[in-house]
Amino acid sequence: MNSDDKIATLLSRISDKVGLGSSLAGMHAQIVEMTRRTLKASASSVLLFDEPRRELVFDVVDGGAEETLKQFRLPIDSGIAGWVARNSQAVVVNDVAKDRRFFQGVDHRTGFVTRSMICAPMLAHRKLLGVIQVLNKTDGTDFSEDDLETLKSVASTVAMVIENNLLRQSVISEYRNTLAALAAAIDAKDSYTRGHSERVTRFALLTGTLLRLPSEDLDTLEHGALLHDVGKIGVPDGILGKPGPLTSDELVVLQKHPRIGADILKNIPFLANARELVLHHHEEYDGTGYPDGLRGHDIPLGARILAVADAFDSITSDRAYRAALGIQTALNELRLHSGSQFCPYVSEAFIAAVETGAAVNSLDRPSALQV
Repeated sequence: MNSDDKIATLLSRISDKVGLGSSLAGMHAQIVEMTRRTLKASASSVLLFDEPRRELVFDVVDGGAEETLKQFRLPIDSGIAGWVARNSQAVVVNDVAKDRRFFQGVDHRTGFVTRSMICAPMLAHRKLLGVIQVLNKTDGTDFSEDDLETLKSVASTVAMVIENNLLRQSVISEYRNTLAALAAAIDAKDSYTRGHSERVTRFALLTGTLLRLPSEDLDTLEHGALLHDVGKIGVPDGILGKPGPLTSDELVVLQKHPRIGADILKNIPFLANARELVLHHHEEYDGTGYPDGLRGHDIPLGARILAVADAFDSITSDRAYRAALGIQTALNELRLHSGSQFCPYVSEAFIAAVETGAAVNSLDRPSALQV
């Protein structure tokens, strides 16, 4: 296979991995491994640039000593990788022992013996994101200029992936800040529920983590928890803050809030999955809840989690019509209604979290987004 074919084949395989939407760390690991294999090398790694500290940090290592290198930081004024980062220029060094730029500290730390290497900068719009390096041909031959061109192409692709991910994370962060602000505005309608949405979010994410939900489902759960009461915007303050029992007519109005909330979110694609949790967080496991009377596993798992988290926070918080009840009282309520109001699978996990102190300790966390 000639050089152009080798590059094309590797980049095609990398594009396939990028298109799968895997995590950034997982994507880097796959790209680094494919690059090492294609170039028939002993080891390879991606080092990201920590701009404030002017250091290169090992992000992904393929070929051994990963745990050791993850703890290692390389000053940007040290080593061949540092030179590549400072000068934004790729290099081939086939005898590092004769190169004055070579820094032996990494080899001393890991026990690895570097004989040769190629290294390329990862740049996005001329901004340094890091470097990618490949070490030691497995057959003992030298790295070629074709090998360097391959690595430069890979570096450009990885830089694009990193930049796109940073942009995506920035957008998601802004979304989350907006959702948190909206949740706080909802809670502010009633002084007794201030902080309720954030606490429900903490409890829900803790439970979802214990149940080993995938990260994307945890994101949906977080958004749904923050916004589960958004429909209360459409409920009169006199009903929300009434100090006594609600009349049947007032209950009908209050019970409209899940559907109002779902309607508010219906034209926001980003929140399409969370919308289902908002709509169904008052469904009950035995089918007696609202708005649709869903039962059992027809209720989305996230909504079943919200039902437990919402109830626990309501019982243990001051309300307009009563003072807060104790944690043990709340747990007794969850046990009593497990299998009827609440999903047994979810309530069991949540009770275990409370009894081990995890849920209670989460009350001290400053933000649900840090759970």
